[in-house]
Amino acid sequence: MSWLWIAAVAIALFFAMNIGASGAAASMGVAYGSGAIKSKRTALLLVAVGVFLGAYLGGGEVVKTLGSGIIPKELLNVKLVIIILSSATFTLFFANLLGIPLSTSEVTVGAVVGVGVAYEKVLAGKLLTIVSFWIIIPLVAFGLAWGMGYGIRALERRDSRWKGEGAWKKWLMLLVAAAGFVEAFSAGMNNVANAVGPLVGAGMMSAGYGVFWGGLFVSAGAILMGGRVLETNGKKIINMSLLQGTCISSTGGALVIISSLFGIPVPLTQITTTAILAIGTVDHGFKLWQKGVVAKILKVWLVSPLVSLVVSFTLVKLTMKPEPYLIVVMAAVLISILGLRSLYDTILEEKRTFNEEGAGI
Repeated sequence: MSWLWIAAVAIALFFAMNIGASGAAASMGVAYGSGAIKSKRTALLLVAVGVFLGAYLGGGEVVKTLGSGIIPKELLNVKLVIIILSSATFTLFFANLLGIPLSTSEVTVGAVVGVGVAYEKVLAGKLLTIVSFWIIIPLVAFGLAWGMGYGIRALERRDSRWKGEGAWKKWLMLLVAAAGFVEAFSAGMNNVANAVGPLVGAGMMSAGYGVFWGGLFVSAGAILMGGRVLETNGKKIINMSLLQGTCISSTGGALVIISSLFGIPVPLTQITTTAILAIGTVDHGFKLWQKGVVAKILKVWLVSPLVSLVVSFTLVKLTMKPEPYLIVVMAAVLISILGLRSLYDTILEEKRTFNEEGAGI
């Protein structure tokens, strides 16, 4: 057992804990925020159980995709696994420092593709299928939640008990908690593969061991570090009715489970966000879209895989297939982009100052 093997496994399990602390913990936000589950510890324990069961019972197909479906299996070795996992982990960590919500699945796929591009070996057909799902599934989530949103509004107007009043409140709370558990289960099926898929693809462990240990560490991450994310998401959904919360969690969970059965890694956060957007559109109309929500979703969708792709590609060219001239060109492009952005900001600031001082009027 070499130190490289130990390093790869350690990075994978650390990545798994961060997945549990962020995306997985958020799955119970609706139930916690609505008061269906009052104890934060209970909510996190339910997340942990749901994630582990989802990974262990149904995470194998997505593991296969990330291990050998995007780039040829024979290309992977311990060093490339470290590059893929380090790229994904670094990208997410840096984004968290900046407060930018990136998709775990998209970041991992981007890192794998970056290695494939560096070696000019990408299985384009499978990659196109994955990207197609990234576009189609959020749209389906929006359509389903939008349709159910109108049905929920009609029910709540016809009978106030559907809003959670009286004796029905207890049953609606149980329904919300069950939907949150389904969402956590779906996160286990889909997201655990992000951490252990490259290990399995390189033959460093079997798929069975991968989903077991990956599920265990994602669960541990949810329990130990997921409290803040749970609290944040709970506060964000406090104005939703119990039926609306059930609709959002069950829609996201069901679509992610279906994608997992096909072995497709999909962004649970974006699917849930589009479902929330659909419910908000039913209640407040399309004026909600003026807040830049759609633009933010599109930017995250584009930035998540591209940043990790560039990071993993650069690491391969620096360590595995050194090409100094290519690195110089990439650095020049980056400096040029940053310089142009800085110049653009400077020009805007000069125009603003010019007008404020009255010279431009």
